[in-house]
Amino acid sequence: MNCSISGEVPEEPVVSMKSGLLYEKRLIERHISDYGKCPVTGEPLTMDDIVPVKTGKIVKPRSLTAASIPGMLGMFQNEWDALMLSNFALEQQLHTARQELSHALYQHDAACRVIARLKKERDEARSLLAEAERQAPFPASAVTASVSSLSNGKRENEDMGPGAKRMRPGVSDSVIAELTECNAALSQQRKKRQIPPTLAPIDALERYTQLSSHPLHKTNKPGITSIDINLSKGIVATGGIDSSAVLFDRTSGEILSTLTGHSKKVTSVKFVAQNDVFLSGSADKTVRIWQGSEDGNYDCRHILKDHTAEVQAVTVHATNNYFVTASLDTTWCFYDLSSGLCLTQVEDPSNSMGYTSAAFHPDGLILGTGTTGATVRIWDVKSRGNVANFDGHTGAVTAISFSENGYFLATAAHDGVKLWDLRKLKNFRSFELYDENTPTNSVDFDHSGSYLAIAGSDVRVYQVGSVKAEWNCIKTLPDLSGTGRATCVKFGPDARYLAVGSMDRNLRVFGLPEDDASTDS
Repeated sequence: MNCSISGEVPEEPVVSMKSGLLYEKRLIERHISDYGKCPVTGEPLTMDDIVPVKTGKIVKPRSLTAASIPGMLGMFQNEWDALMLSNFALEQQLHTARQELSHALYQHDAACRVIARLKKERDEARSLLAEAERQAPFPASAVTASVSSLSNGKRENEDMGPGAKRMRPGVSDSVIAELTECNAALSQQRKKRQIPPTLAPIDALERYTQLSSHPLHKTNKPGITSIDINLSKGIVATGGIDSSAVLFDRTSGEILSTLTGHSKKVTSVKFVAQNDVFLSGSADKTVRIWQGSEDGNYDCRHILKDHTAEVQAVTVHATNNYFVTASLDTTWCFYDLSSGLCLTQVEDPSNSMGYTSAAFHPDGLILGTGTTGATVRIWDVKSRGNVANFDGHTGAVTAISFSENGYFLATAAHDGVKLWDLRKLKNFRSFELYDENTPTNSVDFDHSGSYLAIAGSDVRVYQVGSVKAEWNCIKTLPDLSGTGRATCVKFGPDARYLAVGSMDRNLRVFGLPEDDASTDS
């Protein structure tokens, strides 16, 4: 008997107990699943009403075309013709694909040659421009004219947007003379420098403990990325992933001001000594200059948009009249603080790596920059020339710090901390502090140059030695890996306390309890 649905002999026959009709099992199961009724009578039907039928093995009859030799030959001929047509179509498609690939490779080769030629012409033009700027800097009158074009404390080209081309007045002879004079004065003072008697002794640092912890930034985007301290006022500034900068009074334990305006995380914060000015750099490609007022509030005086990628570092010159910003766009900018004017933007044609950190040498004529490519570049500020490169790190250089005596440079990266002798331009000591999955995020010499703080999953304080003498670890502060790794560290005045920022948005202050501190003093 044939199936009531397909009309063919069923391979797995079943019969309906209600109608007695014979079905193919797989066909009736699907029909009941879709409609719930008999396909012939239309009566309600379930699988419980279906009974399998036991039969002998069913052999399907051969088709008519396979019942005779001429029919089989005709069937084989049809299949052969179809196979040949399919093979011809595939060969046609393969020929077309080869032609298209050959054309694409030719175009790619031509484009690469054009790009290489344009890059060579660009690098030659940049070299000629840099040489021209060094030989004939703009006169001071050009800077004055550019500054006079500002109105209401804002720059005319502020709304031009990132990447807009602007005229750079250049570093004038008067600016270079000011930098040179500052360098001479500081160098002379450094020769007579003595360790201040108020500096915290080693045994005091050995007794450091956590004095306080303050959750300064928002909880929806936790994390402190940068820190700085106004040494004369005891104010701690932090930059956060929540796009804001917070000014915190350590003595009273109160937030003085929360500065908002950046659209992305604040990557670097800096106080300008004695000017009540505050700088913030951000991943939104801008730098903001904030001016403090008598009521303790800070107003945004300038928004600088000279970079085309994240601003990673801001560092202030010893004159407190100029500052430098470093960016992932492979350039660093030299600014006049009072006007917010970019005097020059420096790009090394041979460098394709962005800058991740920057710091001025204490004397002010040398600038150090860390790159994404693990290289530390040293610049002559007067000529804007790259005078030395330090290699050897693994990963981006996250932080750099010059010692107060001007002899040492500490750099931090994924593989730990390296110490460099600036007189012989070589690495004389390395600290591999953490495992390969924990980068070192911050280094900081105290203002006297006697101690070095290093931050990663914990915070460690070293006594500064010499090229040959040991640098002993004085204190290891609690492991922060459980609550958020330490991202930045900064010594307070006379190394009396350490301010530490971490990824759990907390500012932690380590030092001596008040009774111990008063005893030491």
